[in-house]
Amino acid sequence: MKKIAVIGQGYVGLPLAIAFSKHFPVVGYDINEKRIEELEQGKDSTKEVEGEQLKTALSEYKISEGVKGYFPSADLDSLTQADIYIITVPTPINEFNAPDLTPLKQASKLIASVLKKGDIVIYESTVYPGCTEEECIPVIEQYSQLKLNEDFFAGYSPERINPGDKINTLETIVKVTSGSTPEVAVKIDNLYKKIIKAGTHLAPSLKVAEAAKVIENAQRDVNISFVNELALIFDRIGIDTHEVLEAAGTKFNFLKFKPGLVGGHCISVDPYYLAHKAIQLGYYPDVILSGRRVNDEIPLFIANKVVKLMIQKRIDVSRSRVLLLGFSFKENCPDTRNTKVAKIYKELSSYGIEVDVYDPWVNPVEVKEEYGIEIITEIDRLKQHRYLRTDHRYGLTASPYSGVLLMTAHQEFKNLDIRSLVNEPGIVFDAKSVLKKGIADDRL
Repeated sequence: MKKIAVIGQGYVGLPLAIAFSKHFPVVGYDINEKRIEELEQGKDSTKEVEGEQLKTALSEYKISEGVKGYFPSADLDSLTQADIYIITVPTPINEFNAPDLTPLKQASKLIASVLKKGDIVIYESTVYPGCTEEECIPVIEQYSQLKLNEDFFAGYSPERINPGDKINTLETIVKVTSGSTPEVAVKIDNLYKKIIKAGTHLAPSLKVAEAAKVIENAQRDVNISFVNELALIFDRIGIDTHEVLEAAGTKFNFLKFKPGLVGGHCISVDPYYLAHKAIQLGYYPDVILSGRRVNDEIPLFIANKVVKLMIQKRIDVSRSRVLLLGFSFKENCPDTRNTKVAKIYKELSSYGIEVDVYDPWVNPVEVKEEYGIEIITEIDRLKQHRYLRTDHRYGLTASPYSGVLLMTAHQEFKNLDIRSLVNEPGIVFDAKSVLKKGIADDRL
């Protein structure tokens, strides 16, 4: 019986571990002890795995005595019995938009300390083509004193998790697989076939599998950047971008992308990994990086657009309060990694505007630690902020909001009377373009 260890129990690692736990004994390892304690209690703050599903996986491990089921752990000793290690740690970028491989190398070093002859190490973290063999394997070989394809084997199977999506889940998306030898590639492919109902695609090499993943998100980034640039142009012309896209979309082969904020851990990050490798090889990727520049402009464009709208309504910007609805980078999801709402918050604040943020999905403690921003998570507290909060500039009763910006289209906002939150003259801006016509003064 194979025993699997999944390193990293976040948005990618936990669903993967739970899926495999239906067939094998799985250790879900994470260095975050608080995260492990949460999982031991059958709770998942990422909301990627239902509580009952998690509790069932936990109980199966105990009942089956290690034949199958899920065991979360922050103890390195719990990994010693595994023979397949799957690494699902983050691959962020630094302040210079260069790949930060620190978590990946640390995970590789950790695995090296418990690796045995015949074991298989599979990477799922998004990287540039060649990274696994050039950066990760050497770390394992150095600290384990084992040689690739002689003592141990490697694979790469890129994650395709879409946070918050309950339709396109791990099991329903085709999985790309690969291995360091033809024989181990087949073994890895057969392993994933156990859990992936949609089937697998066996790539001819690790580099091909790595490249396939990184271009998935780079392609979306470039496509979104095109319509975002259209939004910048049409705003100057004075026409509605969505009305233009609706008209153009009547042609059979028109690609229906929409303008928007591009945040999160994938689409706004992965293109930099591919660009990094291209520049290493002496090629400057103009299209990829120009798309990144356009998408990075959108938060400032939105903030400045809102300020202009307020000025047009003769609102005293420096004495105003604005409400941002939503902070996570996408709807119905608590994921705040690389959220662009933080940039809008900062830009609006630079004008002297007092900014409140309401998001019932996110963890306010984590947002405070990461971004230094206070989050309102309950509707009653939102109302309290609006009407009863003391403000030294206005006396005992705070002024109502001069503007409300819909940042994230959470389901809770569908029935929210957004216009009622604004004191006239005030503005509503729809960054998601989901509000009915007449509610918003403008949209992206």
